[in-house]
Amino acid sequence: MSEPLVLGIESSCDETGVGIVRGRKLLTNTVSSSMDEHVRFGGVVPEVASRAHVQAIGPAIASACETAEVELSDIDAVAVTAGPGLSGALMVGVGAAKGLAAALNKPLYGVNHLAAHVAVDLVAEDIDGLTTPTIALLVSGGHTEILRIGDVVDDIELLGATIDDAAGEAFDKTARLLGLNYPGGPNISKAALGLLDGTGAPGDRNAVKFPRGLAKKQDLRDPERRYNFSFSGLKTAALREVTKAETLGADLRVADIAAGFEDAVVDVLVTKTLLAAADTGINHVVLGGGVAANTHLREVLAERCAEAGVTLRVPPLKLCTDNGAMVAALGAELVSRGIGPSDLSFAAVSSLDVDHVLV
Repeated sequence: MSEPLVLGIESSCDETGVGIVRGRKLLTNTVSSSMDEHVRFGGVVPEVASRAHVQAIGPAIASACETAEVELSDIDAVAVTAGPGLSGALMVGVGAAKGLAAALNKPLYGVNHLAAHVAVDLVAEDIDGLTTPTIALLVSGGHTEILRIGDVVDDIELLGATIDDAAGEAFDKTARLLGLNYPGGPNISKAALGLLDGTGAPGDRNAVKFPRGLAKKQDLRDPERRYNFSFSGLKTAALREVTKAETLGADLRVADIAAGFEDAVVDVLVTKTLLAAADTGINHVVLGGGVAANTHLREVLAERCAEAGVTLRVPPLKLCTDNGAMVAALGAELVSRGIGPSDLSFAAVSSLDVDHVLV
């Protein structure tokens, strides 16, 4: 089937996404976010996210079909994120997809969330397909990984990942320490630019010496640490600065801490990504995940990729964050290659390994 019509469902965290593609043409990308419901908790609460998915999934499917001007009966296959992600949230999407596939008597593809982030370029309108091989840097509230992508279906290798907090999670935790609201990433960026203290004066990125986790020379020489990340120490460093200022009665400029923290996260992400590119001989990098919205990350990564002679691809931001289009894109690729569907008995797997593209 060269141009299958595939509906994709994404519910791994706090976005309920439904996308519909025809072959490699994106027809619609409908996203319903429960982010506002998590603000008062300072982060994503799994049970709140799951309830929000239950409420949003039906209307999102209906809205996607209406926008794409297709009937559910027209769909050739259904794809859904089977993992990794929050267990309860995944189960909502998987349950809905199974019910839909069974009711329509259509094949169902349970796919990997991380592979889908890369596959989204198959349907991105601003580029002609996915470039491989590539190094993928995926950064979000739940994930921080460096992947080697030879083929988005059958050649994906995990090179490195965080051993504690994901980068987005570290942003959220540090934002709470600084008295900033959730989501932490955007608010730390605003604070770093001096937009939250009324001064408009950017913070000094060198005022506070934040550690670079697993980035010392001995770490970079160690194959077990070379591409891995650790961000928990950054939160501790921020806490020490806040506590020191409170104890000494000193002035604490949030902009300086925010700027230094953001720079430390970005520095390690970029350094290790380019190490992976150099070590593998791959001169192409793709950035994905919600933290791709961070302007400082995009700017520094673009600058250092250019210096290293590496091309950088950042999909449109609406396709970087969790969405159904990426799931539909990967599902359509599997169908187009004649790969058989998942068994309807498959379960959501919160810690699904990246090389399991299809469950």
